[in-house]
Amino acid sequence: MSLTKELKEEYKEHARAYNEEYQTIPNSIMETQLLASALGDCTGHTVLDLGGGTGVRAREVIDLGAASVDVVDLSPDMLSAGRRTTSGAGAKYADNIRWHEGDVSKPLSHLPLRQTYDLVMANWVMDHAASLAELEAMWRNVAAYLGPGGRFVGVRSGDPYAACAAQGKYGIRYKDWKDVPGGVFFRYEVATVPPIDIMASSWEVTYSGSTEMMEKVGLGEIETEPYENAEVVKKDLGFWELFLENPSMVVVKARKLAGT
Repeated sequence: MSLTKELKEEYKEHARAYNEEYQTIPNSIMETQLLASALGDCTGHTVLDLGGGTGVRAREVIDLGAASVDVVDLSPDMLSAGRRTTSGAGAKYADNIRWHEGDVSKPLSHLPLRQTYDLVMANWVMDHAASLAELEAMWRNVAAYLGPGGRFVGVRSGDPYAACAAQGKYGIRYKDWKDVPGGVFFRYEVATVPPIDIMASSWEVTYSGSTEMMEKVGLGEIETEPYENAEVVKKDLGFWELFLENPSMVVVKARKLAGT
């Protein structure tokens, strides 16, 4: 079974939990708050959400003022779960979020997307690249759909061997690591009922903190969002101490440079 087919099968099993329960674990609460800080005011923005799944972050960016969001994901089951939630959540979401099935490591020209967007999001999708070539292709899609000066905001894994993730203290546990040239494959388990258990990857060019691949596709002003910008972290530094010693998650933001 190919990696894409295996991911589709795993997301089919876990679509409901992602849509309903994932947001309640500590790691996800911090993620939501860090993303809100990184995204800031999105009034009037057109947004492309690569690997957007059930639209959790699409709904978040609409709440921050975005005018429209195109969600692209390879899992029809995740997209269907998102459609169902959106259709029952009012016109603000239903009228302004569109859903597209597609593999974001491949060209997306067959989809009815805008030529460019004010903002492109890619949350955790880079952690499913089967190779460095796929990872670069994902970044090329990010850059291809951003107009000059457009913003990128995304979530990725930090250190895949971080103690906080190995212990699962914050609701996500990394396990079953398998080193490969240039990176590592592993599984992550989310403390939902039943647990979400999904295959993932992390590449040294990413988890090392290098910005080489982002710069290669024309992104600049690259920053990571400070963890202290999450209200849950500010309120309880003691609880988050293990995470802050060696984070397992990073929120990254950047801009598309003019002339690229």
